[in-house]
Amino acid sequence: MAEIDHPSMNSNDHLIKSDDPNHPANLICTLCRKFYNLGWVTGTGGGTSIRHGDHIFIAPSGVQKELMEPTNMFVLEYASRSYLRRPPVLKPSACTPLFMAAFDRGAGCCIHTHSQWAVLATLLVERDARLAGQDVGERCFEIQQIEQIKGIPRGKGKAGMLGFFDKLKVPIIENTAHEEDLTSSLEVAMEKYPDTFAVLVRRHGIYVWGDDVQKAKTQTER
Repeated sequence: MAEIDHPSMNSNDHLIKSDDPNHPANLICTLCRKFYNLGWVTGTGGGTSIRHGDHIFIAPSGVQKELMEPTNMFVLEYASRSYLRRPPVLKPSACTPLFMAAFDRGAGCCIHTHSQWAVLATLLVERDARLAGQDVGERCFEIQQIEQIKGIPRGKGKAGMLGFFDKLKVPIIENTAHEEDLTSSLEVAMEKYPDTFAVLVRRHGIYVWGDDVQKAKTQTER
């Protein structure tokens, strides 16, 4: 995604200053610390982004997740894809175009973790496909008859959550050398599996999104 600065960028520090713990700039810091404590992100890996109206708040690249501060946040204008606020020195997250793909499909929050459980799931699917002599690239992570999937929606615009006997299917895309190069594969998976709220990246991690922060967080935890 091209990095374009909005003409008023230098005067927009007010966008990330608030005493409200639910303000996106504060909430991203809280989520990053929670995910760090869960072991889902380490060092500067992973990322979180929240859409608030026409503003996109994005955690930066290169900052330890447990040390994230609101002043570290980038703010994009959704319509123009231009930066309203860019913190000094820091670089935008390489996850930004993938987050935008989720927002283009109506998400209010998108979370990327390097959860070892997510990585392990992709490796198990890869192993099973090879043992069965099947194309690894055509396989999804599938699971049913487990309590945790009852917190996952049936699909965009569909009523209710998955039930114990339903099957959760999460597409898997292949990893790339650079994060932003995953964008096209992620978009293809979103189109092919319109009911999914997550995409696994083989040997890398997972992207999860939801209509709002609470739903994205809940679905990530499931």
